[in-house]
Amino acid sequence: MPRNLPTIAKELSWLAFNGRVLQEAADLSVPTLQRLYYLGIYSNNLDEFFRVRVADARKLATFAQSEQKQHYNQLFDAMRHTLHAQHQLFSDTYLAVLKSLGENGIYLLHENQLDDEQKAYIHTYFQENVFPLLSPFLLDEKLTLPSLHDEEIYFAVKLLLADKTTRYSLIQIPSHRISRFIEIPKNISPQHKKKTIYIALDNIIRLFLPDLFMGVFDIESAQAFSFKLTRDSELELGDGISQSFMDKVSLSLQKRKKADPVRFIYDDNMPDDLLDALKKRLNIGIFDALMPGGRYHNAKDFMSFPPIGAKKLLYPTWTRVAAMIAPARNLFQAIRARDICIYHPYHSFTTVVNFLKTAAVDPDVQAISICLYRVTEDSDIVEALINAVRNGKQVTAVVELQARFDEANNILAAQRLTDAGAQVVFGLQGIKVHAKVISVSRMEACGLRYYSHVGTGNFNEKTAQIYTDISLLTYDQGIGRDMHHLFDFLQRSYLRKDYQHLWVSPHSMRPNIHRLIEQEIAHAEQGLAASITLKCNNLVDEQIIALLYRASEAGVNIQLIVRGMCAVIAGESFSKNIRAISIVDRYLEHARVYIFHNAGNPRYFISSADLMTRNIDFRVEVTCPVYDSVAQRLLDTIIAAQWQDNVKARVLDGNMHNQKATMGRRRMRSQEYLHHALAQLHAEIEPTSVL
Repeated sequence: MPRNLPTIAKELSWLAFNGRVLQEAADLSVPTLQRLYYLGIYSNNLDEFFRVRVADARKLATFAQSEQKQHYNQLFDAMRHTLHAQHQLFSDTYLAVLKSLGENGIYLLHENQLDDEQKAYIHTYFQENVFPLLSPFLLDEKLTLPSLHDEEIYFAVKLLLADKTTRYSLIQIPSHRISRFIEIPKNISPQHKKKTIYIALDNIIRLFLPDLFMGVFDIESAQAFSFKLTRDSELELGDGISQSFMDKVSLSLQKRKKADPVRFIYDDNMPDDLLDALKKRLNIGIFDALMPGGRYHNAKDFMSFPPIGAKKLLYPTWTRVAAMIAPARNLFQAIRARDICIYHPYHSFTTVVNFLKTAAVDPDVQAISICLYRVTEDSDIVEALINAVRNGKQVTAVVELQARFDEANNILAAQRLTDAGAQVVFGLQGIKVHAKVISVSRMEACGLRYYSHVGTGNFNEKTAQIYTDISLLTYDQGIGRDMHHLFDFLQRSYLRKDYQHLWVSPHSMRPNIHRLIEQEIAHAEQGLAASITLKCNNLVDEQIIALLYRASEAGVNIQLIVRGMCAVIAGESFSKNIRAISIVDRYLEHARVYIFHNAGNPRYFISSADLMTRNIDFRVEVTCPVYDSVAQRLLDTIIAAQWQDNVKARVLDGNMHNQKATMGRRRMRSQEYLHHALAQLHAEIEPTSVL
């Protein structure tokens, strides 16, 4: 591997990805409420960027050798430059979206825009619904500062008292307990009866700020300025032998609330004396963490803004097509007939849930094993597993307690499964289990048989509505035996297995993917056609990138469809045969598909793993071959449509300008096309039945 491999810093590539989300918000062809939701997604993503990427980069910079310090200084400068430009675009887009909403009769007003009738209504609302939730805290050096949550917003309040003294206070905006956006009824003000009017919870509190201190201080004036902390999200797990792993994670979640701030964003109109008081009490000494901003923070709340108004303000609803399931008496019979390949959310996630529900009650099923990485609070998947235990099945659930930001949900799921009598396994020490797999053991006339699920996405009903992912249900006994070995490995980590079909990180994915890239290089050098298609969320592993550059120079045609971070610099002299695109549309592209030409006999794979060093070498991931011809055709259809996208696809190259792709003259929006094409594909292949 070259010492100075030409790549794009993953932090800058990640910001470029979020820039593509912001482009969707700024795109006038996108429906107005969708644009508002994209602003929320951008803000939510940015929180994670600081909690994860910036936090990691700062820790690495702290321990960097002197010759590396300059690299990190340049990286932080580049990040600040990009963030500044994106902040300006965000602000301009927000104002444009507000204007467009107003043109459609929807208004988001601030406190000084209300008339007397509206203020009277809001005052009653404040007294009954907001006031009981507010607990001001005085910034007094004699008092211990409460722990501030990094997902919430706060007011820093400056009180000028009648005796001309000044007091400072903090107030948490209770948007975790009450809607951030409050609708004012139309009948309150007859002149506004044709308008839909909202006011932000922040502005309601601003309007009646003195009420919070009535009877405590004689107030001459009160001003509130919003701020928000973003903390390092890394969990710190101790080595105590007597403490259970679940207890360690729970304790570490509490410590996360007090982790070092990596961002302190505040209203740039905040007076210097109030800002200084906050910095002192919050112990914010790193200049880079200070970020002046606007009046409002936590724009991620726009993601939950009510879907109101005319239909044109939202994307039209797309109905899901039936998964390709051969007519059969039950789901097991259908899977025996042929593999079932499901592409969420075009296909319903219900098929996966029904697979577990069927296994839970089928008298011939003996055991169910599953890996759970992210689940919903009221998970149908967990309910099906609990029902399986009730029906006498042996249930093993490998629950990943360190799934970032979903630790608390997973602890609850693990507890419920344990209480029900399932065997719960917490994976391997120091290695996250990120695989999306299920193994069902069923006793049939010919003996014990395996039914397997391998997927690219989590067993999460909510994200399955908006993430594109692939699930494969198969009766292939070779894959089934490999799956059985995988769960044996996860329960008894000292047993390393040899897999005949699956690639299992951290053992066999790297050598296998290297081998297939090397094979394409060899074919190109022999004058044979050679190509590689990689669709994933992130591609930053330097060993794989070095091989792709070698393959490009050898003449291998390489197509990359990467939603997020892509460190590959495509289209240069050393990468002239590499083209890379990214697609941001109404569904979040999450599926991982890897295709190798293999001298005209293509090999197809789906995977839980992105092409990142952490996934390949430091996680348990599963990459599965797709043997079924119908499933392969589905993958070909997906890749071909996305590669021809000239509406939502952006070109990925070294300048990170996110230029729109221009493939072909005919308009092609891949997600829209696939919505219609999958139904046609099913009709061409065979009749379907939904079980």
